[in-house]
Amino acid sequence: MTPIEKLTEYFREFPGIGPRQAKRFVYFLLRKDFQYINELVKTIPELKKSVQQCSTCFRYFSKSHVANPQCGTCRSTRDKSKLLVVARDVDFDAVEKSGEYDGYYFILGGQLSVLEKNPGRFIRIEDLKKNILERKENGLEEVILAMSANPDGDTTAEYIRKELEPLEISISTLGRGLSTGTELEYSDKDTISNALRNRR
Repeated sequence: MTPIEKLTEYFREFPGIGPRQAKRFVYFLLRKDFQYINELVKTIPELKKSVQQCSTCFRYFSKSHVANPQCGTCRSTRDKSKLLVVARDVDFDAVEKSGEYDGYYFILGGQLSVLEKNPGRFIRIEDLKKNILERKENGLEEVILAMSANPDGDTTAEYIRKELEPLEISISTLGRGLSTGTELEYSDKDTISNALRNRR
């Protein structure tokens, strides 16, 4: 396997990247100078060393000089009555940019496909249940399911609702300020604000 083919295969493992786009990335790198390539190669291991996962919401965040298992959002003072469940870190970023939400978060780690037979393997459902039970003791009243407005998002939300029924907690979903087929991470600030205000 040539270096071009090998690197193309690596890029194909990125989410949403097909073979043509993967090869475009390789040719893009071939046009860059050695300084750019060396900086890129140097940054990848630094990323793994300087970023950790929050022990509470599972979001990735930059390590500080003081060892702390929680991210800044979980350590901050926010509305304890609300917990917003999102699929990925990019969804967290999109909601935070909207400036509409002031509660806490939980990152599922993905969404479920309609045909998935073993959902618990792909999302952090047991961690979510544990998180909710702990937060209920501190005033949690509502769990907001902020999934993308597509079949996988709907499947995920439906599965979570069933799993959380025994916990006796109020569950809402984003209003359809999000049009069907919309990925949450690509939604603009106003759309997310409307979806949060119109949740049901």
